[in-house]
Amino acid sequence: MNDTTLPSAGIDIRVSTQYLAQQSDPASSAYAFAYTITITNNRSDSVRLLSRHWIITDQNNKVEHVEGSGVVGQQPLIQPGQSYQYTSGAVLKTEIGDMHGNYTMLAGNGEKFEAPIPLFVLAVPHMVH
Repeated sequence: MNDTTLPSAGIDIRVSTQYLAQQSDPASSAYAFAYTITITNNRSDSVRLLSRHWIITDQNNKVEHVEGSGVVGQQPLIQPGQSYQYTSGAVLKTEIGDMHGNYTMLAGNGEKFEAPIPLFVLAVPHMVH
């Protein structure tokens, strides 16, 4: 398990990762990972998560950009002092990679802003010491 936190614009983003050995197939260069994101709104107004932009890099320096509306099919409204948590996944062709990016948020006051997602590592357990 790896935990990373980054506060920004009153939004705290915490990431926890897990290697999914049962869903991986090293013989086919497929390494599956789950990541759980907790977004906490420390602002005085509500925020809605509109979209996401991920930058995923594997050990071969292959970079993939993933963009889309919301997360896991939702555009959650997060009230002041509340958190929203979801789990998603990624499959890499190498044993180590990393992810980072940003969420586009809309505040209750109409302000649109980017909340950066901290860089976190996806690694098969024996690969990182």
